[in-house]
Amino acid sequence: MKTVNDLQTPALLIDGAALDHNLATMAAALPGARLRPHVKAHKCTALARRQAEHGHRTFTCATIREIEGMAAAGLGDDLLLANEVVDATRLGKVKARVTVAVDSDATIAAAAAAGVREVLIDVNIGLPRCGCMPDDAGRLADLARGKNLSVRGVMGYEGHVVGLDDRATRERLCAESMELLLAAHRQVGGEVISAGGTGTYDCNRWATEIQAGSYVLMDTAYGKLALPFRRGLSVLATVISVSPAYAVADCGLKSLGMDHGNPSMDEAMVLFCSDEHITFVPEQPVRVGDRVRVWPAHIDPTIAYHERMHVVSGDELLETWAVDLRGW
Repeated sequence: MKTVNDLQTPALLIDGAALDHNLATMAAALPGARLRPHVKAHKCTALARRQAEHGHRTFTCATIREIEGMAAAGLGDDLLLANEVVDATRLGKVKARVTVAVDSDATIAAAAAAGVREVLIDVNIGLPRCGCMPDDAGRLADLARGKNLSVRGVMGYEGHVVGLDDRATRERLCAESMELLLAAHRQVGGEVISAGGTGTYDCNRWATEIQAGSYVLMDTAYGKLALPFRRGLSVLATVISVSPAYAVADCGLKSLGMDHGNPSMDEAMVLFCSDEHITFVPEQPVRVGDRVRVWPAHIDPTIAYHERMHVVSGDELLETWAVDLRGW
């Protein structure tokens, strides 16, 4: 029997029981096409296949590479690239149902030139990122249809809302964001209103589909929201140096997504991370060679640093999956 002690560190671990719980919990809450899981959270076709086995066969992607990889893996029933691209040439060659987000004349022209057949009008509903102004959505939809594109509906992302700790505030601001998206949808038409994330999966009742992704493995940022999902992703590290006041393990900025702050460790206080190291104060003495588990604050960029992930039960190694959708 192989165990985590056989792995080279740093190594990405998935708690198999937590993964099963999260998949089942979300399938019960948002069955079938009510959820369009975002594969940018895990970038792994093996994990996406587990989501499909739970009834979620439509997927959201963030990159052309993810679209191509999902299609090649036979998971191309209905793929949404929820991101603007100005060169969609590769998308037009994908043998799958592909819908692309557009928010400007230029991105509509790119989709049409590449032979993409279906689009969603991406609407800015409060997050200062991509998306047209709500009152421009109708014009863009008409432009797209004039170029023989099928406009399936609208999408928006209340990303400025999904991580708010206070649920009442999260619900109120989600409703305000969706008012903007629904106003745009009245101009655009179509059967799809795509929105949401892990933090609003159970309070966004207006969207026809929710684009949650992090629920599947969770992280410490979403862990503050008291959601019914369990933390399932850690980075295994080896203690490589011990000093009287602290210890150091081989897991740092190059193996952890740090945009949401420091990671955490059980029974230890993290001081800081550097390129290859995490410096921490353990509650109990540790020795050089000990293995420790580090909980990332943001799973998406953390996973993108790694080539593979290992499914475990305790210390037992069950499976190893390639992070095969990483890269561009």
